[in-house]
Amino acid sequence: MKRFFKKFFKWIFRAAIAFIVLSVFSVIVFRWVPVPFTPLMLIRNAEQWSKGEKAPFEHDWVSIDKISPYLGKAVIVSEDQKFMEHFGFDIEAMEKAFEKNKTRKRIKGGSTISQQTAKNVFLWPRRSYLRKGFEVYFTFLIEVFWSKERILEVYLNSIEMGKGIYGAEAAAQHWFRKPAAKLSSYEAASLAAILPNPRKYRANSSSGYIERRKNWILRQMNYYGPLTFD
Repeated sequence: MKRFFKKFFKWIFRAAIAFIVLSVFSVIVFRWVPVPFTPLMLIRNAEQWSKGEKAPFEHDWVSIDKISPYLGKAVIVSEDQKFMEHFGFDIEAMEKAFEKNKTRKRIKGGSTISQQTAKNVFLWPRRSYLRKGFEVYFTFLIEVFWSKERILEVYLNSIEMGKGIYGAEAAAQHWFRKPAAKLSSYEAASLAAILPNPRKYRANSSSGYIERRKNWILRQMNYYGPLTFD
């Protein structure tokens, strides 16, 4: 029995080392290489195929200099206003979300753009303590190895922005029939406004709720000032 446990823990140790090496290597590779697809994209596609539904898939990677700076600013002010300041985690936002969730039926997270990027690229969407633990780990890694500009670039290219629509370029083409580089401030705010539930809401011909969010985001964009990565 003692020999069995010795072999078992030795295997666990080797597996942990292999995971760390592979995860660090993957993060370093994606520091420069475009992310071709994410686990969420595959899961959504598989879910639709399993139901016998059409599985649309629109995703075109573009560099951040081909994405309107308005969109970067719009997602920052709507999702994570301390993005440029924190090291992956906004403790204050997490504490506020925790307190509000005590009285809510629908759980709302306090995840930063860095956390969402780590989850989108390396993990699965379903909530669990295990996934949250891995999310913390990968968030730390991307903050160490990636710049803030790269984190935002990957986020804007991987986030879901409609049914089967992923990333800024596909979203700009789908909703506004134009490249992401030419999005206006209003169009950028429109895309940011649907992020709480992009499969439910529309960026154009939108509901009163989304219109109110757009206007709030536009005001916040004016307050925020220029977006720089110096």
